[in-house]
Amino acid sequence: MESPELGRRRVLQSLGAAATLPALSRIAGARSTTQDEYGPLGRVEVPGTTEAIVSGDVVYLATTTGFATVDVSDPANPTVLAEERDLLADHENGPMRQIYDVKVDGEQLLVAGPANTQQGVVNALVLYDVSDPASPEQVTVYETESANHNVFFTDGVAYRPNNFARGQASNPVVMIDVEAGEELGRWSPADENEAWGEVPPYFHVLHDMYVQDGVAYLAYWDAGTWLLDVSDPASPSVVAHVRGRPPEELANAGQGEYTQPPGNDHYVAVNEDASLLGVGAESWDSEADADSDGPSGIELFDISDPANPESLSTITPPPTPDPTYGGVWTTSHNFEFSNGRLYTSWYQGGVKVFDLSDPASPGVLREWADRENASFWTAQVLTPGETFVASSEDHNGEGFFGGLMVFPDAPLDERSTRTQTPTPTDTPVDTGGNGTGTGDGSGGSSPSSPTTSGSEASSVPATDATTADPTEDSSGTGPGFGVAAGVAGTGLAAWRLLRNREDSE
Repeated sequence: MESPELGRRRVLQSLGAAATLPALSRIAGARSTTQDEYGPLGRVEVPGTTEAIVSGDVVYLATTTGFATVDVSDPANPTVLAEERDLLADHENGPMRQIYDVKVDGEQLLVAGPANTQQGVVNALVLYDVSDPASPEQVTVYETESANHNVFFTDGVAYRPNNFARGQASNPVVMIDVEAGEELGRWSPADENEAWGEVPPYFHVLHDMYVQDGVAYLAYWDAGTWLLDVSDPASPSVVAHVRGRPPEELANAGQGEYTQPPGNDHYVAVNEDASLLGVGAESWDSEADADSDGPSGIELFDISDPANPESLSTITPPPTPDPTYGGVWTTSHNFEFSNGRLYTSWYQGGVKVFDLSDPASPGVLREWADRENASFWTAQVLTPGETFVASSEDHNGEGFFGGLMVFPDAPLDERSTRTQTPTPTDTPVDTGGNGTGTGDGSGGSSPSSPTTSGSEASSVPATDATTADPTEDSSGTGPGFGVAAGVAGTGLAAWRLLRNREDSE
C-alpha cells in the first residue's frame, strides 16, 4: 500500500491537472489571482466550520456545535475522521454553543465555547484525548466565568480571555491547568497601569492570544498588543506594549470609534524565533464613501529586541466595494508564520501567501478567492513548500462553503517580485518596559517605514456579495464580538445581549 507521504507527493507532481478538476472542488474554477488554473487541490465540507488547527497529517476544526478531525495525508482528498456535535448536551445549560475555537497540544485537544456572551448557557473548556484522532475521548470539563471567544493551549496550560465576567471590568487573561482543574494565574492591563480601569471594557477586550517560549502575545483591541512573560503563570510580567491608544484617550472615546481605525488589534502571532511579530486588526470605514483608513490589514514588527519593537511594514487588505462593517469583509482573520512566509486568510478577500524574506517589503506568492462562495477564517501551512490549508465559514448565508480546503504552496526556494510601492506609515510603539503601560508610543520607535500591499495586484473582481447583517440571528461574522451593536445604546448591557444568537444548525 502506498504511504500517505508518497501519495501526497504524487498529487503535487500532478498539480497542473489536479487543480483544474471540477470534481476536487465546486469552486475550483473560480478566477485565479496569481496564475491560470490556480485553486484548491481538494476540499471537504464540514458545516459550521470556523477555526482550523494543523497537527501532522490531521486538521482539527471548530464547527460551531462541536468539532471535527480531518485526515489530510492525501491533499486532494481530505477525509473526516471524526465529528462530535452537541457537546455537553447532558449539562443543565447544555449543549455548548458557538464553538469557534479549538487548540491542540500534543495528543490533547481543547474545545472552547461559547464564543460570545449568552444567558443560560454553559461556558466551558472541554479537554479531549486525541491520541487516536478518529476516536476522541473526553477527559474533563472546566467551566469558566465568561464566554470563550478564543483560547490558546501549550505545555499543558490553557490561556483564555475573561471578558465581561460578572462584577469585573479588567478583562484579564487567565492561565489554567485544565486537566487538574486549577487556575494558575491572571493578568490584565489594569495590573500594569490602573488608568485602564477607567476605560470602558469594550475598548480593551482581549480578543486573541498566541503563546510561544514563555511569552504570551495578547491582542487587546484598541488597547494594543501586549507581550507578557508567562514563564511562571503565577507571576506574569510585561515585556513590551505595541500599538494601541493611551487609556486617557480611550476613557473619553465615543462608542462608535470601536469599529473604526485606528486600533482593533484582533489577532497576533510571531515567527519561529520570535523576531517578527504580526498584528492583524479588524476595523472598517464608518461609511462606504468615507475618506478613512478601513479596512485594516496586518502590521509587521521587528521584535528581535522585544523592549524596542520596530514597525517594518503593513500588508493592506484586498480591495472591497464596501469597506463598512455591513459590507464585503476583506480584513485579515487569522494567519501563521512559517519558513519565512506568512499564510493569511481575509474572509471574502480569500487566502494569500506572502514572501517575508524581506519583511519590510512583503511580496505575494500565492492567492485565491471566490467572494460569492467562500469566506476564509484561518490559513495554516500543512507541508512547507507543498501545501497549506484554509477553513471557510458558511455563516455568510446560502451558497457559502463551510469546511476545509487544501491549496498548493509555492516551493520553498521561490521568491516573490510582486511588491507594491511603499507608502509611509507612522505607528506608535510603546515598549511598556518602563511600567507605564500607557500605549502612547513614548517608549519605542515610530519610524516612517514602508507599507506594502500584496493585494493591489489581485485580479479577483469585487462582487456584490455581502456578509450577514450583524443584527440578524446568524452566528460567526462579527468583528471579534459583533461590536457594532454592542457599543451602541446602553453600552455594556447591549454588548452582552448582542451576540446571544442561536445558531441555525
